Amino acid sequence: MSKENFISALQSGYTSKGDSITLGAGMFEGETIAETPVNIPLKTLNRHGLIAGATGTGKTKTIQVLSEQLAAKGIPVLMMDIKGDFSGVAQPGEEKSFITERHAKLNIPFAPKGFSTELLTLSEQNGVRLRATVSEFGPVLFSRILDLNDTQAGVISVIFKYCDDNKMPLLDLKDIKKVMNYITEEGKEEISESYGKISTATTGTILRKIIELEQQGADIFFGEKSFEIEDLMRIDENGFGYINIVRLNDIQDKPKLFSTFMLNLLAEIYNQMPEKGDVEQPELVIFIDEAHLIFNEASKTLLDQIETIIKLIRSKGIGVYFITQNPMDIPKGVLAQLGLKIQHALRAFTANDRQAINQTADNYPTSEFYKTEELLTSLGIGEALVTALNEKGIPTPLAATMMRTPESRMDILTQSEIDTINSKSKLVKKYAEEIDRESAYEILTKKIEEISSETAEAEEEKQESKEPSTASVIGKSVVKVVTSASFIRGAFSVLMRVLKGK
Repeated sequence: MSKENFISALQSGYTSKGDSITLGAGMFEGETIAETPVNIPLKTLNRHGLIAGATGTGKTKTIQVLSEQLAAKGIPVLMMDIKGDFSGVAQPGEEKSFITERHAKLNIPFAPKGFSTELLTLSEQNGVRLRATVSEFGPVLFSRILDLNDTQAGVISVIFKYCDDNKMPLLDLKDIKKVMNYITEEGKEEISESYGKISTATTGTILRKIIELEQQGADIFFGEKSFEIEDLMRIDENGFGYINIVRLNDIQDKPKLFSTFMLNLLAEIYNQMPEKGDVEQPELVIFIDEAHLIFNEASKTLLDQIETIIKLIRSKGIGVYFITQNPMDIPKGVLAQLGLKIQHALRAFTANDRQAINQTADNYPTSEFYKTEELLTSLGIGEALVTALNEKGIPTPLAATMMRTPESRMDILTQSEIDTINSKSKLVKKYAEEIDRESAYEILTKKIEEISSETAEAEEEKQESKEPSTASVIGKSVVKVVTSASFIRGAFSVLMRVLKGK
């Protein structure tokens, strides 16, 4: 096919009537064609997406470009930063020679700038503390996170119902652990009368799974003050959307905590956001780096939950983008929901690698301009295969794309720069206070103390009724002695009369 046909196909496929963001320009036979800008319509960005490719091929910079372009259009971004290499988006980039050369090929001006950024944390790192209560999860989601069977999930439902009926908030993990201990010990009869018998073996299994979650750091995540999702939707004074970065570099070895947070966040956003239908641009775009960490640790039930939320959340104006090395890391049911696909180079070192490349190629539209399997291994750094949805929801032609470079810093922030962002943040101050109001733990602790006190008093009274006082014992002994003496005198008198009679 000729270069003219290529230009015509891409211009037709990537031209939109509404507003769009530009990722770069198409490449034909190794040449970057500036006349073929790869534009993605804003109104399709809630159809989710995938950014994939081997380590070192440019995925992080692509996410940075996407985040910048979205923020510049007034669309807030939430980025799950597992490796800790995304924070530079808060500072302007440097105009280096390789950057100006690339942008000259793309015919896109390069204007260094930093973006309004919030640094969020699930751990003890400095930043905006992210928390949620056990009650906010609800019995179904909490059971799925713990990977409970139907019987165990039924016990969790009973616990939530009992706490609701008795106005006992479930705020943190110590609350639900206390309730579980109570319903199998002091409160066993109370629960049995109103809700049915509960097996101690079942509660023991659930407790062990809660402790496993706790050991991954979830005790820090569960509690108050709960994070409000409205704080992810902020726009700065320049009309740019905030880029919210969840710093997860210190919990890479705690995938259970990561997936727990992620699923709760998606569920909260879905439950709280109003229906939007078809929107001109998303309300929020979420990037999930190292997405395989969620899916590798998830049970089938949890995967079904994630797939359901991904299907439904786009109607709320929310776009979710998964970042991973190989598209095969994403379950098929989720992969089928992803409208935008950006595929960086893959490496073929083994037979399994070559098989994965063939499977990856099958996920992309066939192209008369490329041999996709060959191109996947020959793409350079900062180059990617792109296909998206046009404004009518039709897949665009596959485009080998020279990606534009980020306008912000392509490196991490220094500690002093991180401290400066946190010191100026209103959200850090808002969520700094850790609230420990009266909840199920405190209420049941008091109740158990009262039960113990009442039991002790009843036992004492019982003992007193069985064991008479010393004075009483002495009195009775005297009566017995007196009675015995009178009996002896009477018997002696009778005997004397008998003898006299004789």
